[in-house]
Amino acid sequence: MPSPSPHVRAGFFAAVAAYCMWGVSPLFFQALAAVPPLEVVAHRIVWSLIAIGIVLALRKQGTEAIAMLRQPRALIVFIGSAITISINWLVFVHAVTSGRALQASLGYYVFPLVTVVLAAVFLRERFTRRQGAALGFVVAGVGVLVVGAGTVPWITLVLAFSFGAYGLLRKIAPAESLVGLFVETLLLFPAAVAVLIWLHVTGQAAFLNVGPAITLAVVLGTPLWTAFPLFLFAFGARRLRLSTVGLMQYINPTLQFVLAVFVAGEAFTTTDAATFGLIWIGIAVYSWPATAK
Repeated sequence: MPSPSPHVRAGFFAAVAAYCMWGVSPLFFQALAAVPPLEVVAHRIVWSLIAIGIVLALRKQGTEAIAMLRQPRALIVFIGSAITISINWLVFVHAVTSGRALQASLGYYVFPLVTVVLAAVFLRERFTRRQGAALGFVVAGVGVLVVGAGTVPWITLVLAFSFGAYGLLRKIAPAESLVGLFVETLLLFPAAVAVLIWLHVTGQAAFLNVGPAITLAVVLGTPLWTAFPLFLFAFGARRLRLSTVGLMQYINPTLQFVLAVFVAGEAFTTTDAATFGLIWIGIAVYSWPATAK
């Protein structure tokens, strides 16, 4: 088997780095628990746009971003990716700051199999019987959670499908990684500013009212934990098969799972054990060497 090209290797290492950052990100957002999730997401958008804009200016790529805004088809793709990633951000921050990081990690375990389905439907990537069996285990795991908990695990499902859709859209987006990320945050910027103004006017804003340490973390940390891993993910997604990107995703929920159970001390019930067990089996089946039939 020929060794992967430098182009593919660069994408691989970028994706691994992105998933590791996302895996430990609950620690950062739990430290911002005094700031409401909607406000955190709004600040993520505003400060990330500023940081990315500075980088693009230094790299003299501003004209590329403007060109994307003038292409109707590209604009539709980026509107879609902006919406899906903002939904993902909001639900994730809500989960980790409300003691439900375990549900968040489960969502990112389900995500890889969601990408397989999306890749087969929209990109015509081959969908094997082995992958179908893996998907069956994941569906069974979610079913056990629904029956055992008596409710639909909406956090899990929203995170899985929103990030799966985002990965698909960034795969087909006609732009370099950083330029695309700038366009996404630019499209979200007006809504983010409107939210921050509304929170300030109604006296609900936590920013500048919760101590200098958290204020500094919001200003410096949100672009770091938002823009950088997304840039790495988009860089990797454009250089790897979407199904490969999905397979590597298990790095992220594994780290989140460890943090939720062994650091945050969230309860791990018998239902959780059955659910995660079935999904881990599905991942094992999916991860089996491609030569296995």
